[in-house]
This record gives sequence, structure tokens and C-alpha cells, in this order.
Amino acid sequence: MKKKMIAIGFEGSANKIGIGVVTLDGTILSNPRHTYITPPGQGFLPRETAQHHLQHVLPLIKSALKTAEITPDEIDCICYTKGPGMGAPLQVSAIVVRVLSLLWKKPIVAVNHCVAHIEMGRIVTGADDPVVLYVSGGNTQVIAYSEGRYRIFGETIDIAVGNCLDRFARVLTLSNDPSPGYNIEQVFRRSYPQNYVRSRVGQGGSLVYLKKNEESKHYRLNL
Repeated sequence: MKKKMIAIGFEGSANKIGIGVVTLDGTILSNPRHTYITPPGQGFLPRETAQHHLQHVLPLIKSALKTAEITPDEIDCICYTKGPGMGAPLQVSAIVVRVLSLLWKKPIVAVNHCVAHIEMGRIVTGADDPVVLYVSGGNTQVIAYSEGRYRIFGETIDIAVGNCLDRFARVLTLSNDPSPGYNIEQVFRRSYPQNYVRSRVGQGGSLVYLKKNEESKHYRLNL
């Protein structure tokens, strides 16, 4: 029986540090992670976020290997998020991966954060050649594969949807645990149960509008 290739991957581009063990066909063997939670109304700064990742990366490595029931000898390659993302948190994974590569004698694979999101979606959905609406904390783009690479065919003209939600959550002094977008959704469910629309989205203009209304107390939100 042919052995399945196994990779261990490190993602630490923002306030979450995660380590996943997967096979080549996309089977997830383990996926422990830890999120840096800041006080409500505050964002996360690069230095403090990097310190959080340093504190949790070694326990996560042990947890990932234990849950996957493998040893370092069974790993074929070590992957990590090279970018895009926050510089200091990204450096934590990059340094740890380089050390493990020397200790375990395994090759390193640098991964583009955006492409990884798309490829995960392809594996989950079985899509062959999709046109992708890519929505994350730092990106809102229409992407497709053309002439040997992923290309951007359209994008937001100001800020990303995820960034808009993060910043509005800070306006409302909401926690980022488990995520700002989830907590905003719960507030609007409680505040407007009859008029709640699941498909709400926002861009830069929406953020300014919401901030002005919150400051003027035009809307009464049940925080």
C-alpha cells in the first residue's frame, strides 16, 4: 500500500496561531490552534501578538503530533504561511519552521496565505476551476486561475469586509472571542430580530455610516 504524503503546516499571520497535520488528499489529522484575545474595543498589535504565538507554538506542536498519532519521522514536509500577514507574528512561524527543518531533516514549503484559502476551498467543494470570491480580514477580491497562476480580476476599492467588521466591533467595544463578525451578528440578532438579514456586508462607507450612528446613539444596540 502506497504511503500518503503527510505535511505539518504552521499558520500565524494574524491573531491566531494554528498547526495542522494533513495528508496530500486533504484529510485533516489534527488542527489545534490558539487565538490571542484582546480586551473588548481593542485591536491586536504585532509585538504582543507575536509574543502570544511564541508562548503557544510549542504546546501546539506537541498537541498536533499527539492528536494525529504520528512522529516527526513520518512527516514529509513542513509548511508555513510566508505571507501576506502581520510581520512579527509571521516571523514566529518562519523561525520555528526553520529550526524544526534542521532538527527533523525535512524540507520547507512556503505557502501564500491567499492561495492556501482558495486551495482549501477547492478540496472541500471539489471545484475544478473556480472563480472565487475571496473574503478575509485583509482581502476582498474576485480571483481565478489564468495562464499558470491565480489572478485578481476585481477587488474592494477601500477596505476589506473582514477589516470593516473588525473595526466596527471595536467601535461597539465587542470582544474578538470567538470572532468580531460573530459577535456583531449576535448583537444585531438581539437588537433587530424581526428585520435581521443574514447576508449583511459592509465596506469602508458602511463603517463610517455605522460609526456616526453609534456615536449619535441613533441606533439602540443591546450590547
